[in-house]
Amino acid sequence: MRVICSVLLIWGLSFGVMAQEVDSVRVQTGVASFYGKRFHQRKTANGEIFNMDSLTAAHKYLPFNTWVKVTRLDTQDSVWVRINDRLPKTSKRIIDLSRQAATTLNMRDDGITKVTLKVGTIDEMNALYSHFEGDPPGTLRLRWYEQAIRLISKPIDWCWNLGC
Repeated sequence: MRVICSVLLIWGLSFGVMAQEVDSVRVQTGVASFYGKRFHQRKTANGEIFNMDSLTAAHKYLPFNTWVKVTRLDTQDSVWVRINDRLPKTSKRIIDLSRQAATTLNMRDDGITKVTLKVGTIDEMNALYSHFEGDPPGTLRLRWYEQAIRLISKPIDWCWNLGC
């Protein structure tokens, strides 16, 4: 009975850690749009020249050069983009994608779509939390995460109590 309880406890703990890791990297959910020809070859907010065929995006608050995974909620299509431009603070959208990123998400015909933004790791989430000094602006969902305790699995020796 103890063995079964132990196995269930370990399985439950590992499942809880996996669930935390999956959810912990989500930064924001909202509406995305895209921009292209009108801004092609113009300077972005970070000084780069915008290329509508690159995988870049504009965001209100995220630091420049932050990589985020943008996932379309209705189709689960996703793309990684680098933040290199700014949205106006009054925009109702959370991110404005390059034409190439919009093509990857199959949203060019729609123009706008509901998305979720994620960073790659808990360490990146912690870096963003530190960047904003624990007070994220707007609807950003940033939290500090401690690294989960990893259980070291050892081979089970069933003979120890049998005197083998």
